[in-house]
Amino acid sequence: MKIVVIGGTGLIGSKLVAKLDEHGHEAVPAAPDTGVNTLTGEGLAEVLTGASVVIDVSNSPSFEDDAVMEFFRTSTTNLLKAEANAGVTHHVALSVVGTERLQESGYFRAKQAQEGLIKDSGIPYSIVHATQFFEFMKGIAEAATDGDTVRLAPVKIRPLVSDDVAAVVGRTAVGAPVGGVVEVAGPEEFQLDELIRKGLAAKKDPRQVVTDVHAPYFGAELQETTLLPGPDAHIAETRFADWLAQQA
Repeated sequence: MKIVVIGGTGLIGSKLVAKLDEHGHEAVPAAPDTGVNTLTGEGLAEVLTGASVVIDVSNSPSFEDDAVMEFFRTSTTNLLKAEANAGVTHHVALSVVGTERLQESGYFRAKQAQEGLIKDSGIPYSIVHATQFFEFMKGIAEAATDGDTVRLAPVKIRPLVSDDVAAVVGRTAVGAPVGGVVEVAGPEEFQLDELIRKGLAAKKDPRQVVTDVHAPYFGAELQETTLLPGPDAHIAETRFADWLAQQA
């Protein structure tokens, strides 16, 4: 089947395109550098011609509150309208475990708005909620850094590698629409501060991680289980230590 991957040249998108191609599907990467822009609508009608499934793994270039809301509202509205016109029968979107519990954060309010548009579109859909990627640990540390100090809450987290996210998104896309949320998480549970401390030490980063129960996470204060999935989540296989060893 023809599957269009919005954000198909990024971290998850490029892995998705490769995995879908390996399984005999016609996977088409769609991004501004391939002539498809969901914010302006440029190239959408053309790329969606003959597509059965659309997977949206795109992300906002800015995490500023107004900009990120504008990105997800506009791009998702344009995309869903084009899908309806093209007769697409399955919309798949990648989102984040705990989105509904992180509404103090402008980024997660925007992701919640995106999910609402999808649910109200009338197009059969599946939403994949993933926990944080190993590859995003650097970004989490940067967002929590003040000088040489990284302040993080001692909350529970089950991170996973992007390859395992791509695998679950791909399997979801070629299956029947679930009309709801599928969760995927890593095989190990850490404390967020401990995890980032391990990651920085492995990179010989001199910043000190300070445990602070009130430290915000992209603008939201966390409870102990805010970032954890439910009991029915798919559990990925790759362990953090194994991934770290591969980065050396």
